Amino acid sequence: MRLFRSSVFLCGKAVVIAELLAGVGCASTPKQAHLETPRAPGEATGVVFHDANGNGVRDSGEPGQAGVGVSNGCEVARTDRQGRYRLPVGDDTIIFVIKPAGWMTATSKHQVPHFYHVNKPTGSPPLQYAGVAPTGRLPDSVDFALYPHEEPKRFRAILLGDTQPRTQKELDYVAHDVVEELVGTDALLGVTLGDNVYNHLPLLDNLVRALGLVGMPWHYVLGNHDMNYDAVDDQHSNETWERLFGPSYYAFNYGRVHFIVLDDVIWTGASGENRGYYIGGLEDRQLEFIRNDLALVPNDRLVVLVMHIPLVLERGGKTLFREPDRDALFGLLKDHPHTLSISAHWHRQGHLFFGKKDGWPGAKPHHHLVQGTVCGSWWSGAPDERGIPHATMSDGTPNGYSTITFDGADYAIEYRAAGRPADHQMAIFVPEEVAGSDAAKTEVLVNVFAGSERSTVEMQLGDTGPWVVLKRVQREDPFYLRMKEAEESPTPPRGRRLPTATSCTHLWQAYLPPNPIAGTHLLRVRTTDMFGQTYSAVRVVRIR
Repeated sequence: MRLFRSSVFLCGKAVVIAELLAGVGCASTPKQAHLETPRAPGEATGVVFHDANGNGVRDSGEPGQAGVGVSNGCEVARTDRQGRYRLPVGDDTIIFVIKPAGWMTATSKHQVPHFYHVNKPTGSPPLQYAGVAPTGRLPDSVDFALYPHEEPKRFRAILLGDTQPRTQKELDYVAHDVVEELVGTDALLGVTLGDNVYNHLPLLDNLVRALGLVGMPWHYVLGNHDMNYDAVDDQHSNETWERLFGPSYYAFNYGRVHFIVLDDVIWTGASGENRGYYIGGLEDRQLEFIRNDLALVPNDRLVVLVMHIPLVLERGGKTLFREPDRDALFGLLKDHPHTLSISAHWHRQGHLFFGKKDGWPGAKPHHHLVQGTVCGSWWSGAPDERGIPHATMSDGTPNGYSTITFDGADYAIEYRAAGRPADHQMAIFVPEEVAGSDAAKTEVLVNVFAGSERSTVEMQLGDTGPWVVLKRVQREDPFYLRMKEAEESPTPPRGRRLPTATSCTHLWQAYLPPNPIAGTHLLRVRTTDMFGQTYSAVRVVRIR
């Protein structure tokens, strides 16, 4: 059978979508016969429509919207000319619309997008934290309202890695350290990349209230600390999540960017003495959704995947992400030349580039950002004057967030250290005082927080010295090691102890120039990142 461009895969079987059934590709089919028949058992029908009066209900004269994707988490149907769709549905299914560019779905008063209908006639199983209440009978028509929304080609989004409060006090740290700083941002949407809380799921409500104060739609990614740990299997590990946020994976369009929100945490289930465990990966049903979703995405669009666990197979002999699942995901992206993926989870920051040796099929490497976290090192370290721990991550990166600017298929990422000026992008380590005769063997280390293997870093001692290129090294951050030493001293600082130092992937090294003139000098450092963004910093050093 020939597959047209407008085909989708229904959990592995290729079929023609609703638009073709409505007459575009099947001349023998009456224009509306397929979609106007009554809803059969085990399926959902409905309309995606322009809600002109904003009441959430389709009224007379409000037109359906053609060509919009609607999914049950596996199949993706595209609405016909009247905005209608038809999908299989079971007793544990979430039906959702894939927001098209230039339109917006409803949002809650706390800015959580509402683009889905949960179908759980008997509700969630009994769990420690409440799931979905029984939804009862599936409506005869599951409709989705859309509202016109101006979306420029160039726009900005906010990326938050693991906010992860254990308590309301730590949630207050999130509010004061990041939320207050973001109020007034020109970003148009935000994404929190999982581990929104630390196992205590009732805190999710207050987190949503806090982030909603920023004043823009906010998308939430499921993390391993956001699950129902008493669930017996992966299917039921997201019950509380589904009550609050709907599907744990879905897609939406904004401007010329197609976002896919992934649930890449697989829960093995708790049983008896077995507490269960998680691993990174993607179940078959989710992979089929990605396949079907991407079939409707033009290949000139930037495809951005947001997830919690990085796409790294192993570290230190420990399996992190299932290799067949990553290979399958990479294969699904092969016809899309513009891609980016973003995760968090590691509580440190880094840029990864996957190439052919990693199974990436594209002509150019795939960029994967491991986003630094809001909670940093789980809100550890000495408190500042506000009472908030400095929370420096184990690679020396201060806790914070990123802004990402999209411009068509192009993008640029900038890291923001929480509570610091926007130009605080690096830390320079050099002794306070250096003997002139020892200068040539005195090491300078620069931690460029958002640096990558594609960054350049240079330094200059004094106003007239030559600019020296630093080389990238992978070592522990020297300032972080000093903080760990202080914790071992007879008078350790207040606060929860920091985690063990880890190797920093964005550290650069050079040596001072030989025989410098005695005196007090500025050591200037400048760096240019992979996006062409240049930052500079200075440090005072004395030469005797």
